[in-house]
Amino acid sequence: MTGPHPATAAVRLAVRAALAECDPGDLVLVACSGGADSLALAAAVAFEAPKLAVRAGAFVVDHGLAADSAAVARQAGAQCDALGLAPIGWAMVIVEAGSDGLESAARDARYRALEVAATRYRARFVLLGHTRDDQAEQVLLGLTRGSGARSLAGMARARGRYRRPLLAVSREQTRASCTAEGLTWWDDPMNADPAFTRVRARRALADLERDLGPGVTAALARSADQLRDDADHLDRLAAEALTTLLPPVTSPVDVDTPGDPGVFTSTGRSGGRSAGRVEVAVEELAALPRAVRTRVWRSLAIAAGAPPGQVSTRHTEACDALLTSWHGQGPVSLPGPLLATRAGGRVSIGPPPPVE
Repeated sequence: MTGPHPATAAVRLAVRAALAECDPGDLVLVACSGGADSLALAAAVAFEAPKLAVRAGAFVVDHGLAADSAAVARQAGAQCDALGLAPIGWAMVIVEAGSDGLESAARDARYRALEVAATRYRARFVLLGHTRDDQAEQVLLGLTRGSGARSLAGMARARGRYRRPLLAVSREQTRASCTAEGLTWWDDPMNADPAFTRVRARRALADLERDLGPGVTAALARSADQLRDDADHLDRLAAEALTTLLPPVTSPVDVDTPGDPGVFTSTGRSGGRSAGRVEVAVEELAALPRAVRTRVWRSLAIAAGAPPGQVSTRHTEACDALLTSWHGQGPVSLPGPLLATRAGGRVSIGPPPPVE
């Protein structure tokens, strides 16, 4: 008896490793777009999950960005149903492009819908169909942004309730697996539109493969795996340092409630915070290794109210200059809007003073 197609075998092996985290009776949801990657994932999950007594369903998000998006969503759900997945959920989301662009807005809307679905169905994990090619594109984009090790570490295989089993599987393999399994996938026209940064990165990666020889995609994905270990370690060191620099608030002030006035100085000697403001001693912050300190700067900005996705390397480097290149310069502007200032041997991050 012949076994599955080699591509199908590779996808199933990757899925098996992810499902090994589950207990019997757990439910996993496959986030299925109808594309080759998520359909190959769905088919592999439908095959592997029963062996471990794991329940497997699917959830389809219709972004409404294409004229036939509703039909695509229905077809994706129908194919998941034919594979034996249950339950199968569906949601249409409204995507409005913001300052970060349409791609970012669509991603945010999709994850919000997946969070709701995972909670509603009490899913242990949500499985995403990102492949090795997606990972390489993510690393390439990180290189162009100059965003440091965390950006170059790419997408995590596991974060919270999300799992990406296919990060070692190529896009070519998922398509071959769908063909072998008789699945009809949808090619999103947005994936061919050079107006989107990721599409341009995909084309650039193809050019690199052609000009430098095959293996560039795999090498970038391997680099992400290696850098993620380094980035995770530095993040842990930064979290430990932040606990010392900014001890937990021990006053009645509710740090989650905006609008509380003033700067609360905690019982720790290093720093403190109130809603919308943090304050730390220059001497202790400057003593941290730079690789740790830049991460601490980012955490301080977020603690003061900066949107996490908007704090860039440019911002943290400008803040660091308050320590390393101090010559009495003015405040640093941060997203929020916030200002980072230095005075009296301390740095603080908080809202700008009201305009009178």
